Amino acid sequence: MLELRNLTKRFGNKQIFSNYDLVIPEGKIVAVVGQSGGGKTTLLRMLAGLETIDSGTLIYNGQTLPLEELEKRHLLGFVFQDFQLFPHLSVLENLILSPIKTQNMSRSDAEDKARKLLDTLGLANHATAYPFSLSGGQKQRVAIARALIAKPQIILADEPTGALDSHTTLEVMELLRNVNQEGMTMIIVTHEMNFAKNVSDYVIFMDKGVIVEEGSPERVFNSENQRMKEFPGKLNAE
Repeated sequence: MLELRNLTKRFGNKQIFSNYDLVIPEGKIVAVVGQSGGGKTTLLRMLAGLETIDSGTLIYNGQTLPLEELEKRHLLGFVFQDFQLFPHLSVLENLILSPIKTQNMSRSDAEDKARKLLDTLGLANHATAYPFSLSGGQKQRVAIARALIAKPQIILADEPTGALDSHTTLEVMELLRNVNQEGMTMIIVTHEMNFAKNVSDYVIFMDKGVIVEEGSPERVFNSENQRMKEFPGKLNAE
């Protein structure tokens, strides 16, 4: 189980989080929803060690850890909205770069793991392709494969379907569900309400660095909270 306690973060004069507490259920798909600027992406970046915190405590499976320790122990995989693939590297090279550089994995072992992942994700024939030649859905599958190659216990995904059309969005949603069935915890920031309602196990609705509602999709989306009721309309206006 992953817990954050008394998290505080500000950018200049803007307070993003103030004594923020969060508990992430283990082995679940957790959808984090809310209006733009509410702190969702900042939360993921802090968990990934990409953003510092001002104060607070992270507890993982009962052990207090520095935030950056999750990434150092290869407990995390991160999937970006804009894929973040290296354009000068092939699909295979994009996958094996990190395990070779950061985990001292041999090239042969890394390639073996990468090829198995690509086969599982329907990309076996694209191992030597370069990102420019791939569709948006293929790029996102490569990005997911890259996040999975180190066998992390937690996947963080920031709007993984945000740059995709509706058909490809459904494919990626199904892929993430299949990955989760292996017991991996997934924390996904999304504006895709069908995903939050139909794929996630747990929903956290954030507004201005505060958890407004959390619980099962049924509970959150049937909430009587006024801010929660107004959210879908504001989302459509963005």
